[in-house]
Amino acid sequence: MKDKFIIMPKLKVYILIFMAVGFLMPSASSKAMDIVNESENGVQRAGKPNIILLMADDMGYECLSSNGSISYNTPVLDKLAKEGIKFNYVISQPLCTPSRVKIMTGKYNYRNYKAFGYLDVKEKTFGNLLSEAGYETCVVGKWQLNGSDAKSESEELLGRPQHFGFKEYCLWNFMGGSGNRFADPRLYENGKLLEGLEDSYGPDIVSDYAVNFMERNKKKPFFLYYPMILVHSPFVPTPDSEEWKNKELRHEKDDLFFKDMVEYTDKVVDKLIKKLDELELLDNTIFIFTADNGTHYSLTTQTVNGPFKGGKGTMPDAGTHVPMVVYNPSKIRGGTDYNDLFEFSDFLPTFADLANVSIPDGTDGKSHFQLFNGQIQKPRKTVFVHYDPLKSGGTERRYGRFAQNKEYKLYNDGKFYNVAMDKREMNPIPEQDLTSKEKNLKTSFKLILDAAPSHYFKQPMEYKKEKKRLIKSR
Repeated sequence: MKDKFIIMPKLKVYILIFMAVGFLMPSASSKAMDIVNESENGVQRAGKPNIILLMADDMGYECLSSNGSISYNTPVLDKLAKEGIKFNYVISQPLCTPSRVKIMTGKYNYRNYKAFGYLDVKEKTFGNLLSEAGYETCVVGKWQLNGSDAKSESEELLGRPQHFGFKEYCLWNFMGGSGNRFADPRLYENGKLLEGLEDSYGPDIVSDYAVNFMERNKKKPFFLYYPMILVHSPFVPTPDSEEWKNKELRHEKDDLFFKDMVEYTDKVVDKLIKKLDELELLDNTIFIFTADNGTHYSLTTQTVNGPFKGGKGTMPDAGTHVPMVVYNPSKIRGGTDYNDLFEFSDFLPTFADLANVSIPDGTDGKSHFQLFNGQIQKPRKTVFVHYDPLKSGGTERRYGRFAQNKEYKLYNDGKFYNVAMDKREMNPIPEQDLTSKEKNLKTSFKLILDAAPSHYFKQPMEYKKEKKRLIKSR
């Protein structure tokens, strides 16, 4: 069994992208980054690069050792961060489906989020955008977008990834009754339920498909979107865990296996990077790693700044601050820490510029093409999050909106925090204590919040009370 000091369990996504949420805010790095010359309009364009986007599931910023973790070892991601761009202020949605809808469509959730586990079929995604731009497209990993009532294998549901622009897929959580994701996984591949996986590991199957996709399309521009199955609960053994050798223990749940799962995520990254190198595609591939939201609420990670409790599903830093690394050795040389803001709506417009196509009307995000291409980037000043998953949740959760910069944050209920000093958001600043600078910032944040349409945020406890009333009425 694992050493108990690693986690205190009861303190209870060529271009490749990885995302995760956390709390550490490193100081600006002194590492140098080579800048390519800009064209007259400020954008240096070349041929279409391959794009790979990895998005880990429930992995906060604090989980990477390059971000301060001492609980887990992530040498591959650390190396990519050192040689590429390590983002220190990436803000996601607090929960999985809200993040997936936002990252894929480039829109705030109040515009197009309809239900948990569902993406509106009327929407266009970055898959559609890049497919129409001439890219070969593929999605592997976790889907969770067909709707909770998707139980029959209709032709329309089996073709939903293609509808959203992905020509190929190998996915878990695809139809209702999603089944195992790790040992003995239940996976769908291009319209068919895979069989004979009793001795297989889900992340291996989907990452093998990703490798095969790259091999088959090495002479064409391609987009690989990999919303990862790891490191979501249940926390169970990986093929590198001693317990995996015993089939009876492969479904054993223990928070201590989270360490193995984080490190297996790093191993999957290594697998993809090595394949790109073997295919001589590294120089023409943008490789991105991030995560969809913060670490599970039950887990505490030991870091260089002390213990840090996960905050999945919550709006403070622990739920929305995720890791991100961008690696492209032909454009980004020497490595850099990027200490300006980036949010999930920014991926789609960035990809549009990378593919040299128009950014769709109605997109909320801001393109970071210059940054991804090794050029000087105009920084984003604020981020906006609308969070209502339209479902119940734990007592630690509340739903709402916020606008923030790197130092301050305002919620729709009027609470205003200095998040640089108060990451846990325990001490809202009273109005009478605000400085002139803080009053001006609060006013500007309120204008951002007021620009969004009115919305009633039904809180988690209201769902629970309704359920109790329904049971009593039967």
